[in-house]
Amino acid sequence: MKIKFIGAAREVTGSKHLITTINGKKILLDCGMFQGKGLETDAMNRNLGFDPAAIDHIILTHAHIDHSGLIPFVYRLGFRGSVICTSATRDLCAIMLADSGHIQEGDVKWFNKRRISKGMLPIEPIYTEKDARQCMELFIGVAYDRKFYIDDYTKVRFTNTGHMLGSGVALLEIMENGKTTRIAYTGDIGRPVSHILKAPQPFPQCDYLITESTYGNRLHPHMQEAEAELLRVISETCVEKRGKLIIPSFAIGRTQEVVYALNNFFNEGKLPKIKIYVDSPLAVNATEIFKLHLDNLNEEVHEVMLKDPDPFGFGSLSYIKTPEESKRLNTLKDPCVIISASGMMEAGRVKHHLANNIENPNNTILAVGYCSPSTLGARILSGQKEVSIFGIKHPVRATIEKIEAFSGHGDYQEMRDFITCQNKAQIKQIFLVHGEYPAQTYYKNILLEAGFGNISIPEAGTEVNL
Repeated sequence: MKIKFIGAAREVTGSKHLITTINGKKILLDCGMFQGKGLETDAMNRNLGFDPAAIDHIILTHAHIDHSGLIPFVYRLGFRGSVICTSATRDLCAIMLADSGHIQEGDVKWFNKRRISKGMLPIEPIYTEKDARQCMELFIGVAYDRKFYIDDYTKVRFTNTGHMLGSGVALLEIMENGKTTRIAYTGDIGRPVSHILKAPQPFPQCDYLITESTYGNRLHPHMQEAEAELLRVISETCVEKRGKLIIPSFAIGRTQEVVYALNNFFNEGKLPKIKIYVDSPLAVNATEIFKLHLDNLNEEVHEVMLKDPDPFGFGSLSYIKTPEESKRLNTLKDPCVIISASGMMEAGRVKHHLANNIENPNNTILAVGYCSPSTLGARILSGQKEVSIFGIKHPVRATIEKIEAFSGHGDYQEMRDFITCQNKAQIKQIFLVHGEYPAQTYYKNILLEAGFGNISIPEAGTEVNL
């Protein structure tokens, strides 16, 4: 068999890796959308590098859009195979992909007005909300730690990675000519200590390992330090300066982590008496899905729920659903915290909150996750004095803060420790994906020092015979 690395090769979005067996079976590991590359992004997403109708199965490690976001597009282009994932991933994709389609329809509508005004032809969205809803008929939800027989020659098993609700290492066992090859694809690796999720679990031995490297050259501070930092930023912004704290956050995962921490502060009497708003319909729906999958949550959450039946809700917290409610937040004069998607500040309601608040020195923008280098979030975090939002330049006068410990990605020590469940001598080759090249080269050396060998960092389009 062979594997082709199509996306998230020496970069952090667009995860797609295509396995082709000697019998012609085509299995796609993730089907993610490229994000945060400006005008390049649309072309990169439309140019798949494979025929969607020829794909037999998609093995999906988790629901984040950079891993799942092009499934409705390949469906639109003729894919009718199965999408195999965990049950929680299936439930999250049902809301996340529909939300993605809705956003694309809105963005294209706005973009086409400008094109038509210039005498240019309108364009179609990559896919629509309808496409996203229709593709869900292809999803098959599988429990953790159960072997799922795709056919007589192929099995898959998911083990928890602790990255987000439902995320899992996909271990494929593929038989060719009477010989079984084991391929483990980690997707994204979570952290051993999480506010709400169970810790990553060891996964079965593999022959070939495909693994992420996002934080391949960085270490995270301890979670307790992150909580203290969050309280500090809230106090300095909302109590001392009487300003607004804007927290751009991924609707799935980071938002629930931050809300859970705030809920604990509230229960402990530490949270200042200010209003907290979660301005993301997707986050509202996702939080309900978290409540449906309590078996994915850790013992700490279960213990809190003995005294607090809703660990994602408290007296001063409001979930914002309608556009009208969201717009009213911009007219508020009182200090408050606004948590809004997206985490990289590239799309969604958070861009409006940034545009309305980034020029006020009493306000703070707090990043709580990874921002790809070419995104608006990365430009703001880099210290730029002026940024463009919706085509309008805004001077950056607000305080800019970052707390990396809330990230759902493990740092290089945590990723290394996670894969040490493997017998190094039995791994024939390791492929590092989903990382910027400098981070990957650093992480490669970390793994070599730990005794791992034969480590490759494939470029986009690289094909390898296994």
